[in-house]
Amino acid sequence: MHRSRARSGQTQAVRTPAKANKLQVTFATALALHRAGRLTEAIALYKRVLLIRPDLPEPHNNLGVALASAGRLDEAVAAYRRAIELNANNAETHANLGHSLRDLGLYEASEQSFRRAILVGPNNVEAHSGLGTVLMDLGRSAEAEASFRRAIALKPDYAGAYNNLGLALKEAGRLDESRRALEQAIRLAPGNASYYDNLGAVRPFIAGDPYVAALDALAANTAALPIKERMHLHFARAKACEDTGRPQDAFAELLAGNALKRQQIEYDETAMLARIDRTRQVFTPDFGAARKDAGVASSIPVFIVGMPRAGSTLIEQILASHPDVHGAGELNLFEQATEAVGKRLPGARAFPDMVPAMSQEDCRAVGTLYLEKLVQRAPDARRITDKMPANFIFAGLIHLALPNAAIIHAVRDPIDTCVSCFSTHFTRGQPQTYDLAELGRYYRYYRNLMLHWREVLPRGRIIDVHYEELVADLEGVARRIVAHCGLEWNARCLDFHRTERTIRTASAVQVRRPIYQSSVGRGRKYEAFLDPLLAELELGVGCASPEPIGERPASLLRN
Repeated sequence: MHRSRARSGQTQAVRTPAKANKLQVTFATALALHRAGRLTEAIALYKRVLLIRPDLPEPHNNLGVALASAGRLDEAVAAYRRAIELNANNAETHANLGHSLRDLGLYEASEQSFRRAILVGPNNVEAHSGLGTVLMDLGRSAEAEASFRRAIALKPDYAGAYNNLGLALKEAGRLDESRRALEQAIRLAPGNASYYDNLGAVRPFIAGDPYVAALDALAANTAALPIKERMHLHFARAKACEDTGRPQDAFAELLAGNALKRQQIEYDETAMLARIDRTRQVFTPDFGAARKDAGVASSIPVFIVGMPRAGSTLIEQILASHPDVHGAGELNLFEQATEAVGKRLPGARAFPDMVPAMSQEDCRAVGTLYLEKLVQRAPDARRITDKMPANFIFAGLIHLALPNAAIIHAVRDPIDTCVSCFSTHFTRGQPQTYDLAELGRYYRYYRNLMLHWREVLPRGRIIDVHYEELVADLEGVARRIVAHCGLEWNARCLDFHRTERTIRTASAVQVRRPIYQSSVGRGRKYEAFLDPLLAELELGVGCASPEPIGERPASLLRN
């Protein structure tokens, strides 16, 4: 989860005989709606075109771009693949497919698509830049940097490649170089709001800042900006307002930016909350007892779970500073392993409905599949961290599939956590964070599931690491974290900010600094604007946050 990289699906013009004027008009209308951000209407028109001419690759490609923008990635992939069947020599479509596969977490397949794009279009700068983004996901940062620089060599005025290079350098901790690359992106494309958004992550905005003036100028004519750029503009201006001491203006920008983002994504809240609730129902003490000792006895994995923006990156950075630990970042490997096993079960049901049908062998298969992929990240490491926050939903299955894996729960004040989520324009995922009421409901269900794990898993199986305690007593809490992972203490963990490694989250800059406490209580300055969130968290304005997870009886929490 990190800030947006420069990329946009590449639409293509349809080429049809002159007599097909009606078809061309329909296609042109779809393109106009698409560019205006009216995705549902554009998708419908693209499909209408394809009903008439299913043999045209361009509408399939453009349909894929619109579906990807709407978050319907599986459908987008199918559309791109159909376009490629009709024309395998279009580098743009291969690159678009690479982006959607990457967004689905299918990094190896994404890399293959970008390499095919380069094969059929060696000078396609979007393909080189896109390849760099997925190489970053695969932890191959040196190759990624080379890909971005190759794109720049092919097109020295390619602002998007400078932006992506700046993000790669940020993740590598080379912050001065990152700032310079992002500033070059802005010089080349001063009207691109996303570049200011990314720059704000590596340098503070200050009063009289020319970049703040540039943002104000863009805001004076928002109607001229595509909807995605308007989203970035609001998030960038929110950061500028917060940096310059204007919290009320900052939150107004956040409300506007999040509202636009929410319009652009599909989030089935009912299904999400039902999935969390169903997980509580299927993981009973009896279920776990019947499958005890079923998993793979490996102590290599260390899972760091919880809400986004709750301190998981800091915990991982502390552990990754230990010589026996490799920090692998946010991985979706456990979900992939679970899905693979679920497809083998009768009915091929998804998690958690697959769980009652799982045998001991199935639990072991999940652990085996996960470990095979995980160990490839660092074959010689004694411990490998996986800090995908959403793995909290799998904690019960993790316990059964990998009984010796450490599980660490990152906990932070609920208001601070939710405000930090609401302030972040995530690259992908986290659809629950763009509406205050939806965010509050998600937090409440997450909290109840974590309380459930306390009841059904062995005592001490999961440890809570509270952000506020960690920043107040770094050594004491760090020692507890390291001990929970079964490792001897190493003082390097206290110098976590000096550890050189790629960090691919929104906290990449913060964890390069020594420990600080200024983020504690951050949400309080916005509390007057948080009524929808507070209502779902069961808090009123001025009320204290709920007690830490694990210390509040589940009976006091409603669903």
